[in-house]
Amino acid sequence: MNYVELSVMLKALADPNRLKIVDLLSNGSLCACDILEHFDFTQPTLSHHMKVLEKAGIIFVTKNKSWHHYSLELDYLKQEVGVLEEILSISTSVEESLS
Repeated sequence: MNYVELSVMLKALADPNRLKIVDLLSNGSLCACDILEHFDFTQPTLSHHMKVLEKAGIIFVTKNKSWHHYSLELDYLKQEVGVLEEILSISTSVEESLS
């Protein structure tokens, strides 16, 4: 179990704007300009958020000439959600045994 990777992912998702970006990408790949339409911040701010999500392994970017298309790293996300579920199920079973 890699607690460092999970904590990096959770920290990246703790920002409401990044969580909204992930929600938008859950419907499929989007270019930066399409993502930006849903926010009241500048392109450099979006770029910062995308870099945080990419560094955390949550998204990947496909570059096509001057366009950047972003997609979710679904396999990685499923793996990390599985780790989180495992941690929470252990906590739940311990809690139940203490009741």
